[in-house]
Amino acid sequence: MWQQWMNWRTALVMVAITITCGTVIYSNYLSEKLKTEQRKKVEAWVEAQKTLLYSGDKISLNLAAKISADNDDIPIIETDENNIPTGNYINLDSANIIADKQFLVRKITLFSLHAKPIEVVISRVPYLVNKYYYGESRLQQQIRFYPIVQLAIVTLFIIILIIAQRNSYQNTQNKLWAGMAKETAHQLGTPVSSLEGWVEILKEKYNNEPFVHEMEKDVDRLLLVTDRFGKIGSKPTTEKRNIIRQIEQIMDYIKKRAGGNVEFILETNKPDVELNISPSLFDWVTENLLKNALDAMEGKGRIVITVIEREAVVEINFSDTGKGIPKQNWGKVFKPGFSTKKRGWGLGLTLTKRIIEEYHHGKIYVSHSEQDKGTTFSIALKKQQQ
Repeated sequence: MWQQWMNWRTALVMVAITITCGTVIYSNYLSEKLKTEQRKKVEAWVEAQKTLLYSGDKISLNLAAKISADNDDIPIIETDENNIPTGNYINLDSANIIADKQFLVRKITLFSLHAKPIEVVISRVPYLVNKYYYGESRLQQQIRFYPIVQLAIVTLFIIILIIAQRNSYQNTQNKLWAGMAKETAHQLGTPVSSLEGWVEILKEKYNNEPFVHEMEKDVDRLLLVTDRFGKIGSKPTTEKRNIIRQIEQIMDYIKKRAGGNVEFILETNKPDVELNISPSLFDWVTENLLKNALDAMEGKGRIVITVIEREAVVEINFSDTGKGIPKQNWGKVFKPGFSTKKRGWGLGLTLTKRIIEEYHHGKIYVSHSEQDKGTTFSIALKKQQQ
């Protein structure tokens, strides 16, 4: 898995992260530099206001007027020494000020967070001061928010890339399992067909011998396994079946091989529950869940299968009295390769989940489990499947 990530996609993500980090750092540098230049500009504007009020020099007045007129971007509010607005302000919406009497007060509070006000002493005795609060220019706001926007875009890009990579990995896995299943069915096909022929020959000479019929059952079993593997990876045909009868058949088959120390119980609120299913694949699900229950109980205990028909769905619960599953592993049991047994590939529940969710459009999950008390696997199938 790690090696699959060490490719051009990973390099592309790292480059994107590096560019974003560099942009954020440089944007912060520009913002601080612009903030310093902006304060100098406000100070020049304040001096220009003083010149317009107190200077009689025509050249100075012209220069002050030009400086005042050039500031068409930075919002400034003038207050007295008690931070009460004097009514002198620029680059603010007059309509908001007229409609809301507290508009300037809120702006002063906001501007004070941005920078300290510039103070101009009007009189020493009594002590009178004009304060000039100012906010950010549009350019500074754009520079400040640009890295955030860029970071959001890069984050979205990385998320999309991760999802695409994950889906690609899962699709590759699915194709691998489907390919292995089909190849297994193909390899089994020829020898099983040959065994069928040999069984027919044996039946002609030893038809009354018990071993011939047992061999015939085993060959039929191999044919069923081959058929199941052949349907993995392709859309199986479904037909309406009574799932109570389907479950009973597999339960009886497993019961004969489980020994006398395991009790099997089938409970249902209706004797006949019909659903559109793929019989061979649904039997595979039942068989896998029953075998897992037997392994968890180590050959001794009770298995209860409950079938409940509701208005829109049919619920099927497989409960055992085995050793249980830790809660942190409830979601892992369906992943390929996960197994608590010393033997096995950990594919039984993976295939079970695929059969239920992809081929029957249902859900399967661990609904309950307690240490040394047992586990319940639940299946929910829609009554009207697409």
